[in-house]
Amino acid sequence: MMNSQNPTPTSELSLQLRHLGLRATAAGLEDFLARAIKSQWPARTVIEELSRVEHSDRAERSLKRRLRLAHIGRFKPMADFDWNWPGKIDRDIISRALTLDFIKEARNLILIGANGLGKTMIARNIAHDAVLAGYSVLFRSASELLDDLQSDSPHLQRRKLKAYARYHLLCIDELGYLSYDNHAADLLYEVVNRRYERRSVLVTTNRSFKEWNEVFPNATCIATLLDRLTHHADVTVLEGQSYRVHESEQEIAARRKKKK
Repeated sequence: MMNSQNPTPTSELSLQLRHLGLRATAAGLEDFLARAIKSQWPARTVIEELSRVEHSDRAERSLKRRLRLAHIGRFKPMADFDWNWPGKIDRDIISRALTLDFIKEARNLILIGANGLGKTMIARNIAHDAVLAGYSVLFRSASELLDDLQSDSPHLQRRKLKAYARYHLLCIDELGYLSYDNHAADLLYEVVNRRYERRSVLVTTNRSFKEWNEVFPNATCIATLLDRLTHHADVTVLEGQSYRVHESEQEIAARRKKKK
């Protein structure tokens, strides 16, 4: 490795590297130079190591950014999921979904069940794994998505619909927990229709399909919406008692036991 007669001061060199976008090398410049000198790296090795450091750093920053933009939130890993708790659960469908093959095939996934059975936990795990696999993901509750699409500006609404159509995986959580007007149903149909046979949608809902008319009273597009949503989809129903209620009962029992 050649030594310059008048080497650039480390602080100035670090600043120059930052201006070039080589942030990782700039941040660890002292260590980088020490390793290069100690090991007497040839010029090619210096360039290869610089490339490796920058590539690794940018991949890490990209992953953090995509995780932040996905809005997945906190969740328990699937390793903590109690498969024996729901009275009914199709483990095969969920296990296949966790392979992410349904995203490659532009299929949808719909999880139906009462509160506290782990639908959102499963959805968040799938969304997280999809981000790690390099897919673009957005996780939204149904109310957040529909509120975001409500706009007096047709131009702004079209831009948002276009944005929701772009993600490889769009997760719509808690559909059915609130009721919406027929305009909201039309907006949801637009989202699903723009993604139909192009991009995957993951929906969690506490309502069976026959109850969706109660979620969107007086909406005329429900049949067409469900037709698009379920045409290429895996649908699984979870049944049983709420695990959160079960945990609360266990905590209450434990406190009572301590008082005795």
